[in-house]
Amino acid sequence: MKKILAVVLALALVVSFSAAAMAENIVKIGVFEPASGDSGAGGKQETLGIQYANSVQPTVDIGGQTYTVQLVTADNGSSADKAPSAAQQLVSEGVSVVLGSYGSGVSMAGSPYFADAGIPAIGISCTNPGVTADNTHYFRICFLDPFQGTVLANYAYKTLGVTKAYCLAELGNEYDVGLCHYFVEAFEALGGTVVSSDTFPTGNSDFTSYINTATALGAEVLFAPCSIAYSTQIISQANALNVTFPLLGGDTWDSNKVIEAAKGTNVKIYIDTFYQEGGNPEFDTGFKAWLNANPDMLTNNGGNDMVAAVSAMGYDAYFVALEALKAAGTTDSKAVNTALWNVDYQGVSGEIKFAVPGDAVRSVAYIKTANTTTGAWDFVTVQSVD
Repeated sequence: MKKILAVVLALALVVSFSAAAMAENIVKIGVFEPASGDSGAGGKQETLGIQYANSVQPTVDIGGQTYTVQLVTADNGSSADKAPSAAQQLVSEGVSVVLGSYGSGVSMAGSPYFADAGIPAIGISCTNPGVTADNTHYFRICFLDPFQGTVLANYAYKTLGVTKAYCLAELGNEYDVGLCHYFVEAFEALGGTVVSSDTFPTGNSDFTSYINTATALGAEVLFAPCSIAYSTQIISQANALNVTFPLLGGDTWDSNKVIEAAKGTNVKIYIDTFYQEGGNPEFDTGFKAWLNANPDMLTNNGGNDMVAAVSAMGYDAYFVALEALKAAGTTDSKAVNTALWNVDYQGVSGEIKFAVPGDAVRSVAYIKTANTTTGAWDFVTVQSVD
């Protein structure tokens, strides 16, 4: 009996030791994204890109040892009020680096907690300049709103040939308000006139008065860089009002939910985005196959396998994080922060390297239009700020 007990204890020690050893070879990457709230649909698609990347490469070699990458998710609720607790959750989990978020406001709300903990964050599609301003821990792989606003203004004025624009943003939303500001600035510099730049309250569902105002003021384009929850309503209500001017959206409109709302309507829609499906066939094919093999993932993608730009960007962000971990040679977050400054990675969305204050070097955006007959996005052109 004593011998049996000794063997059992010995085996228990071996199992315990093995578990501890395995635990030492796990590196945690935080996923700071909205899974609920107004930006929940976009946040889920961005997260899908990260999850797919993790399925493609679930391990990383750090300092001569192979580590299993564990994704730790925290729902920031699309709200600056909820973002701090989500950020604190990731800090308490001991992540080495954070990815996200979809939404500039939540990114800025969570930023101080990552800074205090010495944890770097890689923004994926948070385009407001304030995300990386005045800090050395927040990076981003997307273009910025001053660039995006100028690209959209140039396309509207020079290609669509419109001279009067109406802008609409969610009150208090850092992304919406900021992007409208940069669009107005660039559009007026070109010689255009912004007939009005309005805001609507959070939770609004009736946009008819805003659309009617745009019509009454003679707008030739309506620019509304808002979340998917609002853009889909604007599209259906604009169609019901038989508007003749096109709707212009920012990168948040690049969603299958938006194209579904546009299908069968007479509304003309143009958007700018980070990635066009078909840009990297290997990624597109693999991502679609992965989605279709996972009913829950397909649901999170809106019910079909259309490739959202934010999914491609999430995929790239994951591999940028791996490059930093490899370069750091340790899971220590402060060393990873230092290593990020020298990362130069060729992703599916293009080359990614960072310039002060942590922004990726980006020079062009993709312009797409809604094909309201087929229910798909059609590529229009590559647009720069020139």
